[in-house]
Amino acid sequence: MVPLGRSLTTGYIVDLHDTLQADTDLSEADVKDVKQVLDSDPLVTSEVLQITQWVSEYYAAPWGEVIKAALPPGISANIEQFLKVTPQGRTHLQALSQNRSSGNLVRALQLIADGGEIKQADLAAEMGKAQASRVVRELLRDNLIEADQRAGRLFAKPKQQRIVQLSRAREGGIDTVETRKPTDAQLRILQALSDGNTMALQELLTAAKVGISAVKTLQKRGVVEVSLQAIRRDPMASAVLPVLEEFELTEAQANVLGEIEQPLRRGEYAAFLLHGVTGSGKTEVYMRAMRICLQQGRAAMMLVPEIVLTPVFSRRLRAYFGDRVAIFHSSLSKGERFDEWTRVRNGEAQIVIGTRSAVFAPISKLGLVIVDEEHESTYRQAESPHYHGRDTAIVRAQKESAVVILGSATPSLESFHNAHTGKYRCLRLPTRIANRAMAKARMIDMREVFDRHQKPRVFSDDMLEAIDDTHRRKEQAIILLNRRGYSSFVLCRSCGETIQCPNCDVTLTYHRSERIILCHYCNHREVAPNRCPSCKGEYIYYIGEGTEQIEALLTKLFPALRLGRIDRDTASRRGHFERTLLEFSDGNIDLLVGTQMLAKGHDFPNVTLVGVVSVDAGLALPDFRAAERTFQLITQVAGRAGRGDRAGQVLVQTYHPNHYALRHACAQDYDGFYLEEIRYRQNHAYPPFVALGSLLVHGVDQSRVRSDAVGLRKELDLANKDRTCRILGPAPAPLPRLKGEHRMQLLVKSRSRRHLRRVIDQALSTAANRGLNLRGVNLEIDPVSLM
Repeated sequence: MVPLGRSLTTGYIVDLHDTLQADTDLSEADVKDVKQVLDSDPLVTSEVLQITQWVSEYYAAPWGEVIKAALPPGISANIEQFLKVTPQGRTHLQALSQNRSSGNLVRALQLIADGGEIKQADLAAEMGKAQASRVVRELLRDNLIEADQRAGRLFAKPKQQRIVQLSRAREGGIDTVETRKPTDAQLRILQALSDGNTMALQELLTAAKVGISAVKTLQKRGVVEVSLQAIRRDPMASAVLPVLEEFELTEAQANVLGEIEQPLRRGEYAAFLLHGVTGSGKTEVYMRAMRICLQQGRAAMMLVPEIVLTPVFSRRLRAYFGDRVAIFHSSLSKGERFDEWTRVRNGEAQIVIGTRSAVFAPISKLGLVIVDEEHESTYRQAESPHYHGRDTAIVRAQKESAVVILGSATPSLESFHNAHTGKYRCLRLPTRIANRAMAKARMIDMREVFDRHQKPRVFSDDMLEAIDDTHRRKEQAIILLNRRGYSSFVLCRSCGETIQCPNCDVTLTYHRSERIILCHYCNHREVAPNRCPSCKGEYIYYIGEGTEQIEALLTKLFPALRLGRIDRDTASRRGHFERTLLEFSDGNIDLLVGTQMLAKGHDFPNVTLVGVVSVDAGLALPDFRAAERTFQLITQVAGRAGRGDRAGQVLVQTYHPNHYALRHACAQDYDGFYLEEIRYRQNHAYPPFVALGSLLVHGVDQSRVRSDAVGLRKELDLANKDRTCRILGPAPAPLPRLKGEHRMQLLVKSRSRRHLRRVIDQALSTAANRGLNLRGVNLEIDPVSLM
C-alpha cells in the first residue's frame, strides 16, 4: 500500500533496489515510504511476473493492470476510506441535536457517530455516492470528522472449519486428565472420536446427536481439542467422472505423439501446430503428452476457448490424473478460484485447465502448454488489458523452455502461415478415428426456396424432411443459428419505426420467454411493447429469427421431438449447460438448437444431422476476418455429425451458395480455403503480412470525439514521416455508438512491428502532451475484431 498523490493505493512490487538507479534525477528524499506490505508471501511468482511484463510491453497495457488480471479476483486488497467523528464533531453534533437541526450534514454526522467508525462506501450506500462525497468533503474541511485510508478486507481467503479430536493426554479411550464421570452426551462424543478419529464440529454434533455445550465442556476439561482446519472448495466435488478407457493410438496419432515427445523429454522449447480434422483424436494426443510431461517432473497447462468446454475436458483430466488437476475460469466462485490458484501456487496441482486467463497460472516447472481450438477469437481479451491467450501461451512456453501444441481442425490463417514459414512445425491427423467418413455437407440455395414459396422461409423443405427422417431413425440432430433471442428487431408496420437501444447504435432484440427487448451489447432492457413508442400504432412486427424462435417453430412442427436449447441465455443459468449436454449425450433429447457454443469440442456419436439455418449475417460483417470465421464455424459444427458408426450429413441454408468460404467449408477443404484467403490478405495488406494496430477514440461528446480523432491522425502523420506505416481513418467505427459513447476508429498497418509501435507510441505521447485524454483512446495491437 503506497501513497499516490493525496491518497493511498495498492501496487505490486516488481523489483528491489539497494540504491537509486544511476539514470534517475531523483534524490533519496524524493522517494516516499511504503505505507504497508499487505502480503506475507509474494502473490506473483517470477514466471508470472516475467510473462505479465511481456504482455504489458507487447500489447501496450499498464503492467499493474496485467498483474491484477493474472491474479484471482478478491485476492488483492482494496484501499478503503474509514470515517470517524472528531471531538469537535461530537460537540457540534450535540449542539445540533439540541436545536433539532436536520439536513444531509447532520444525518451524515449522526450515521458516522452511531457507527463509531464507518466506511465511506457504507455511507454512500445510505445517502448516494455523489451526496456522500460532497458531505464528507464539507465535514473534513470543518474538522468535524477525520478520514483514515487502509486496506479493506479480502474477498477471497482460505475457508476454514472447526475440527474436534481427542486430547493428546487421552489415550486408548482412558481419561487421564479428568476423573469426573461423563454424561451420556459426552460419552457419545468420546465414542465418535475413538480410534483417533478427527471430525468436523458440525459433523460430530450430528453424528453424536449432541449440542455444542457438551463439546465445550470436554474442551475446558482438556479431554478434546478443537482447532481450525482449511477445507478445499472443489469445483468438481459433485462431478460424475467418465469411465477410463485406454485407447490404442492410430498410426497417425502415434507418429504425432512421437514428434512431440522428443523435445518434451529434452526439456526444450518447440511449437507444434496440430492440424487434425474433427474426430481425429487430438484430445487423446493431448492426454498422452501430459502424461509424458508429468513423468519428466514438469507441469502442464491446457487452454480451452469457452467456459462451457471446461467441464468436458476437466472431467476427463480428473479421471485420468486425479487431484493433480486444477480448474481456472470465471464461472467458479471467488472461493473456488482462490483455492485452485493456491493449490497450483503450492505445487499440489501440476495440471491446469481453463480459459485464457489460465495462461497466468502460477505454475512452476512448466513443461507443456496446449491451446485447444487455437483459432477461436475468444482467446482475445475484449477489455483492457487487451491480450491474446494463445500468443501469450506461446511466449510463456518459449520463456520457460516448454513445448506448446496449438490444436485445431481449422487453424487461424496466422498460425497456418507460421507453419508454412517454419516458425511452427505442422503435424497432421488427416482422418477420423477408425477411418470414419467425414459428414457429407450440402448447401441449400434459399433463393430457390423463396422462388418456390414466394415468401421467406426459416426452414427449407429439405431441412424439415431431414429432421423428420433423422427422428424416425432414432438418431439425433443439431440445428445451429448464431443469433440468440426470439427476433432480431421490432418494427412498427404503421410508421416504419424500429426500436433502438438508447445507449448503442443497434436495435433491441426480442426475447419472448421474458417478454423483453434487450441490447446484447450494454444489456439495456425494456418490456416488449404492445404499441409503437413513436406513433402509438398497434401493428408491432417482430423480424428475424433467433435460437428461441427456432426452438418454438420446431416444437410446433415436430411436437413429438424432445428439444433442448443452448445459447448465452440458457448457459448463464448455473448448471443448465452441463445438464442439457448430459441429457443430449444420454439420448433424452432428440434435437439440440444452439449458437456457435455447440460447434466446439463436443462428441455425440448418435448425431447424424447438423443443420445450419443461416450464416449470411456473419459473411456480411465489415471485418476482414468475416470469411475465415464463417468457414471455421461451418467446418467445426459439421464435425459434430457422423462421429459414431453412422454416416452424417450437414445442410447449410444460404443466399450466397457461391461464396468461396461456404464452398470450401462444405467440401471440408481447409487447404483450398487457405490458398484463396491468404491471397486476399496479401493483396489487401492484412495480417499475417502486416502488423496491425487499432486506435478507438470514444466519449460521450460526439464533436469532442471527432476532434480528438482528427488531432490524433495529425500526430500519427507527423510520427510517420518515413512512411513506414499506412494510416487509415479516422472513420466512424462499425458500431458508431456503444454503451452511451460515440466511437471513431483509426487503423495503422506496417510490415515492421517495430515501426508500427514507434509511430503509435510517439503519436500518443505527443497528443497527450497537447491535452488529449488517453483514457478516451483504446489501443489494440493485433486486434482480432474490428467491430
